Amino acid sequence: MIVGLVSDTHDNIHMIDRAVKRLNEERVGLVLHAGDYVSAFTAKHFEPLDAPLIGVYGNNCAERDTLRRVYAEVGAEIRGFFAEVDAGGLRVALLHGHRKEDVDRAYGGGYDVIVRGHTHRASIGEENGVLVVNPGEVCGYVSGRCTVAFLDIERRAAWLSDLD
Repeated sequence: MIVGLVSDTHDNIHMIDRAVKRLNEERVGLVLHAGDYVSAFTAKHFEPLDAPLIGVYGNNCAERDTLRRVYAEVGAEIRGFFAEVDAGGLRVALLHGHRKEDVDRAYGGGYDVIVRGHTHRASIGEENGVLVVNPGEVCGYVSGRCTVAFLDIERRAAWLSDLD
C-alpha cells in the first residue's frame, strides 16, 4: 500500500486541489495530514479524495471543534494533536511538530515512521532506525515549494513529489 503524506495546506485551496488530484492519480490507500488546515472551508476540497484521510491539528488551527466536525462531514478524521496510526502493520506517529510533548512522544515511542510538518521544509531521513518524513508544505507560502510525500509500506521507503 502507498500512503499519501501532506502537511501545511493552510488556506491554499488551489494547491489542495492539486494535491488531491496527485494523491488520487497515485491511487494511495490512505492519506495522513500533519496539520495546519487553518480554516474549515478547506474541507470540501478534500472531498474528492479517493482514500481515507487521518489528520492532526497544527499550530494555526484555531477553531478545532469546527475543523473536526466539517472534516468529518467529508469523511476525514482529525484525531487531535497526536495520532498513532497503523498503516499496513507499520506504527506511524502523526504530529504537526510544534508541541514539545508530541515531539518527545513520537521520538520516544518506538514507532516505525514519524510523519511531521510545521517547518514547511520537505525532508526524508532516518533517525535511530526510524523513518522520519516531513512532506513539506502543500501551500507553498514559506518555502515557495509545494510538495506532498508518499510512503510505500511494504518497502518502508518514502519519496517527495512537487505539485508545481
